[in-house]
This record gives sequence, C-alpha cells and structure tokens, in this order.
Amino acid sequence: MNRADFIELGYLVGASLFILGLKGLGRPRTARRGNLLGAAGMLVAILVTLIDQAIVSYWVLAAGLAVGSAIGVLLAVKVQMTSMPELVALFNGFGGAASVLVAGASFIEAVDLGLVDDQTSVAAAATAIIGAVTFTGSVVAFAKLRESLHWHGFAGIRIVNAVLALVSLGLAVMVVVDPGNTMWLWALVAVGAVLGLLVVVPIGGADMPVVIALLNSLSGLAASSTGFVLDNTLLIIAGALVGASGIILTQIMSVAMNRSALSVLFADAPSAGGGMDADEVYAGKITKTSAEEVAMILETANRVMIVPGYGLAVAQAQHAVSELAKLLEANDTEVVFAIHPVAGRMPGHMNVLLAEAEIDYEKLLEMDAANPTFAQTDVAIVLGANDVVNPSANTDPDSPIAGMPVLEVGDAQTVIVIKRSLSPGFAGIPNPLFAADNALMLFGDGKAAVTAINKALAEG
Repeated sequence: MNRADFIELGYLVGASLFILGLKGLGRPRTARRGNLLGAAGMLVAILVTLIDQAIVSYWVLAAGLAVGSAIGVLLAVKVQMTSMPELVALFNGFGGAASVLVAGASFIEAVDLGLVDDQTSVAAAATAIIGAVTFTGSVVAFAKLRESLHWHGFAGIRIVNAVLALVSLGLAVMVVVDPGNTMWLWALVAVGAVLGLLVVVPIGGADMPVVIALLNSLSGLAASSTGFVLDNTLLIIAGALVGASGIILTQIMSVAMNRSALSVLFADAPSAGGGMDADEVYAGKITKTSAEEVAMILETANRVMIVPGYGLAVAQAQHAVSELAKLLEANDTEVVFAIHPVAGRMPGHMNVLLAEAEIDYEKLLEMDAANPTFAQTDVAIVLGANDVVNPSANTDPDSPIAGMPVLEVGDAQTVIVIKRSLSPGFAGIPNPLFAADNALMLFGDGKAAVTAINKALAEG
C-alpha cells in the first residue's frame, strides 16, 4: 500500500466513523457511544490530513491548538447551560468564518500557481457566500438570544435582501468567469456578510430554534464546499452530513411551529393582533396556589407530567426539578417529562438542561408520545412554558399561533403552572390555560418555587 492509498483509506475510516457516530446520536441509549465514535473519526481525520499535508508547519499547528484549547476550556468553564443556545449560535458562525478564510486562502494559492479550474472557482464562490451569511447571521442570532439586540430592521428590508441576493449571484458568476481577479471573491464575502446580517435581523426570538438549526446546516454546507476547494474528500463528507442533518432538524422545528423555513426567513412573524386580550381571558378567573398546597396535591398523585419551558432555563431550576422527581418517585409516583420540539431557544435545549441534572432520557417524552397520555395524568406541572402549551392554537382560528402543535396539558386532571407572572410568551398573546377550571397558578421564580415544593414534600 503506497502513501496515497493509505491516505484515502484513512479518510474512508474517518468518514465511516462520522456516519456511525451520527447514527448513534439518534438514540439516548447510544448517544454517548455515538459521541465517542464521532470524536474518533475527527482524530483519524486530523492525523491523516497532517500526513497528507507534509508542508504544514507543526509549530504553527501546535500554537493554534494551544490557543484554541485555552479558549475552549474557558468557554466550557464560564458558559452556563442556560447560555448554550448563544454558544451554539457562535459556533455556527465561527464554522462559517473558518470555511471562508480557508477556502479563500486556498483559492488565492491556486490562482497564484495557475492551478485554478471551474470546480475550485465554483466551490470558492459557494463557500464565500454561504460562510459569510452564516457568520454574520450567527452573530445576530447570538445577540438576539442574549437580548442585547432589539433592532428589527427597517421598512423595505426584504427588498434590500432580494437585491443583495441578486448582487451576490452576479459576483459569484464573476468569480467563476474571472478567477484571476480575487477582488471578486472578497466582494462576494462582503455582500454575503451584509446579507446574513439583514436576513436574520427581522426574525423574532420565537423563531430562533429554526434559525439556529438552519445556520448549523449552512455551516456544514460551507465546510463541504471548502472540501471541494481543498480537494479533501473527508471534509466534503463531514460537511454534507452536518448540512443534511441541519436541514432535517430545520424542517422538524418548522413543522413544530406550523410554519415553513421560508416563511421564517422571508415573511413577517405572525402578528399578535388576533384573538382575545389578556383582561378578557384572565379577569376573575385566575386561581392562585401555594407551594404547600401543591405538595399536598402531589402527595396523592399516581402520575405526574412535568412540562419544562424557557423559564426553567432562566431560573436554572433543572436540579431542583430533578430533586422533585426523586421525591415523588420515592412516594411511588410515576414521573415523566413532556418536551415540545421548540421549547427553549435551540433544538434540544430542554433535553440538554435535564440531562445536566441527571434525569433519565427514558423519562423524556416527545410531544406526539406525551399528548395521548395527559388524560391519564393526575398532575401536569408547567414550568416556565407558555406558547407551547397554549390551547388557543387549537381553538382560536384568529390566534397568531393557530394550527401550531402544542402540548395538551389541559387534559390532565390538575394543572400546576409555575410562572413569574401572567406575561405573554414570544407570540405576545394571553394563554387561556392559566384561567382553566383545573389550573392553579404558583407565581414566582421557577427554582425558588420548586425548591419550596420540595421542602414541603420532604416535611410531609
């Protein structure tokens, strides 16, 4: 076996490990093994690439590894689990920026050596636009998730975006037609950066799970097109896997919100103008409760369904919820969790938080599995969720969330809603569930409220 065959075999092994790792991540029981397989695939990919690129300075690589590791460790220590959506958005952006820089450098080198061809030009143009859009779009998503950016654009922003898209298409053609002038490539990067910013700016916070999934897909596509520039088979495969899985996840998130990805990107968010106002829904119909009363109800419950929302993340109540589950299970109560696909601010946000609190994945039910069982549930505890449990999605055709699949918690015998106030969710509409005859409102910080319930249960 010669050196070229060894390198191709190594890439094949790395690609196979990536595919097996991705398959393993599809189920909770095999997720840990899938993670290890993916990491092993990346190790193989790095080692084979280093052997393939013999001219690389290992001192430069070592310096980059040291700096990157230091930043990674710092982020791992400092970033709270509640801030994971922002971190994921940044990771997507960094992936896009890295693709632009690597593909750009390789394209310029190919031009200087006179080795540029149509494949390299087309791939470089694709990487420039996709990577630039991913980078600036992800930065805007990061700022919106941190609630440090409240600008929603200006009148006619959609028209400007359409013009920029046409300009970027023209610049991409020029990169292919006149590859010797590398200014076309950097002009394309600049226009793509502006386009990414202006496309994401008008999108509301409620649509961020869809946006993050789409940006993740774009970062993979940018990496895959970079693979064509570098003529690196493994990078093409790995990027394609990320791109394809991101598209699938984007579709899942869109269906869960009863919207299309195109409407999220290019149409105005549903208006909160329809439906009833808060006074009409809540006036004289809200029943307040206390932690002690909730504990008394839970003591006699045979089955409890906990519905987490973004309020759980804000309050960092996942560990208190885990303790509550253990107390109830010690009393022979069945405890399960109902997870809406877009609960939180990124795909899988609630799953990650509950996993951090060492809650068994087998107890987490997806919406389709949870909804038929609410009728057999004694107590449903809604913790910081709003729009994803709003029954007006099914009953009010004028509601901005009409048709959106929701968790049907109102079918439970008793509903305990833990929330700071009656303030609306991202959709900006009141929730009739809070005024239902079988609903009790426990107002306060999620962590403090659950801790108080735990204390009351422990004291009997």
